[in-house]
Amino acid sequence: MEILAAVVVGGLFGCGIYLLMSRSPVRLIIGLVLLSNAINLLIFTAADLIRGKAPLIPPDSLRAVEATADPLPQALILTAIVISFGVLAFALVLFSRTFKSTEATSLDEMKTTDT
Repeated sequence: MEILAAVVVGGLFGCGIYLLMSRSPVRLIIGLVLLSNAINLLIFTAADLIRGKAPLIPPDSLRAVEATADPLPQALILTAIVISFGVLAFALVLFSRTFKSTEATSLDEMKTTDT
């Protein structure tokens, strides 16, 4: 299962980087989405998740008696989702505003406009 996850993460990273290098703003935004999803899956895969109970320790012991889930990777992924959503929203608004003022669909066309 980890091999499959590694291949999926590698494919998402490759597609995301390829789309980031293209000259279309729409492809750039899609590349950002793919890259953020790849990072989330990478954290999820690297955490070596164990199916277990909630990470609660009984009051009379110093450590967990059974296998418990690690809450740190879940918290990191949630934080990464929120940050990537903010970056995506900013990129969409920036592209929308730039398109309204320049009406250019390529980054090369946006470079040549001096407005």
